[in-house]
Amino acid sequence: MRVHAFTDDALADLDAVGLAEHLAAGKVSAAEATGAAIARIEAVNGELNAMAYAAYDRARSDARNPRPGFLSGVPTLVKDNVDVAGMPTRSGTDAWEPRPARRNGDFADMYLATGLVPLGKSQLSEYGFSASAEHPRLGAVRTPWDTERTAGASSSGSAALVAAGAVPLAHANDGGGSIRIPAAVNGLVGLKPTRGRLAQDKMFRDMPIRIISDGVVTRSVRDTAAFYREAERHYRNLHLPPIGDLTRPIKRRLRIALNTSGVGRSADAETRALTEQTASLLEGLGHTVTETDAPVAPSFVDDFLLYWALLAQVMLTTGRPFHGRTWDASKHDNLTLGLARHARRNLHKVPGAITRLKRANAQAELYYDKYDVALTPTLATATPKVGHLDPTQDYATIIDKLLDWVAFTPWQNVTGAPAISLPLATTAAGLPQGMMLGAAPGQEAVLIELAYELEQARPFARIQG
Repeated sequence: MRVHAFTDDALADLDAVGLAEHLAAGKVSAAEATGAAIARIEAVNGELNAMAYAAYDRARSDARNPRPGFLSGVPTLVKDNVDVAGMPTRSGTDAWEPRPARRNGDFADMYLATGLVPLGKSQLSEYGFSASAEHPRLGAVRTPWDTERTAGASSSGSAALVAAGAVPLAHANDGGGSIRIPAAVNGLVGLKPTRGRLAQDKMFRDMPIRIISDGVVTRSVRDTAAFYREAERHYRNLHLPPIGDLTRPIKRRLRIALNTSGVGRSADAETRALTEQTASLLEGLGHTVTETDAPVAPSFVDDFLLYWALLAQVMLTTGRPFHGRTWDASKHDNLTLGLARHARRNLHKVPGAITRLKRANAQAELYYDKYDVALTPTLATATPKVGHLDPTQDYATIIDKLLDWVAFTPWQNVTGAPAISLPLATTAAGLPQGMMLGAAPGQEAVLIELAYELEQARPFARIQG
């Protein structure tokens, strides 16, 4: 069943830029926009299970005097794995009783400084480890395109509510594809920025390899461009070229590498055909497309999985010191427990894995000396039904299914390079199938301007028809 909340209210079918313009012109007020967004969330969340925490009274208060800026008064959601003062952070698990955060994390400080009004926090898979949020007790997050299917993960709650029209944009973050995966599943634009592009919470900054990047999911390229423009007004990484104010398609023609073989697993026949259609679109626009293999070492999948598993082990090891007497490790799902077990059994291999993963940066440099952009599908197959990645299955079954589906996104997390998923394809079943474009570190502007061109050439499908 398809569900959405688009209706004739203060939000109408406006994207974030359109709403910001209406707010600035006085056509609607921030209070009206916030009220409409709350009503929309309430209308669809019973079907989607996308909310982790509602802060509606606070949002109504904030909307009476929102911070200044282009996005002032635009309603949003924050993914429930970063701290927002006064809101609990549950990280997709019920292994402890969360308490309200005392202060904003670094990302939330930057994010809310843009003028966005947070309505609460959105649901994710446990710690963000799975590509599908299907917690055995908290329930599954479902895509509004077909509520029998997963909304992806880990930023699933944000993506489901943006796609359903409840808010125009929402926070997401990405450690193995978690901006791009739910964007692909829900028919959205999802840009994973270059490592260090935006302010980031200390926990993510302190990783041996900083694989996680924060960003947003949106319904239009211009919303993504506007968010990064506004974010740069509050946080600027001087080691990266600025993204700036991007409003139009790219002018120069690009050298584009096409790959459907994935990292360890290949795309299925339908996804491969849809990716080739996107390649033909790019060629028709005058770009040069060359088919290539994935530029990764044979050990990449095993090394990334071990590093991912190490993060699970750290979560379990530090749980009680961080969360106190309410901590109950037995409440974790089989994926988290299985990943931690995999890490414990292979701790002696971790230094070598990290060393090899760091070498991927040099491989990426060589690759992007030859090509301006890489084209792949975001995911290897169509969106599975809820239950396919049920975390109560045994670990070996879950991880094999995950690796089959998520065969393209982790490489950019390791290299720190940017990549964007665009809703350029539709499956035979009528579901969005995202196409991913990657570029060298610091080259978000190329991806955004190319995304403008593709959006113009093949307008994105809308859930409301």
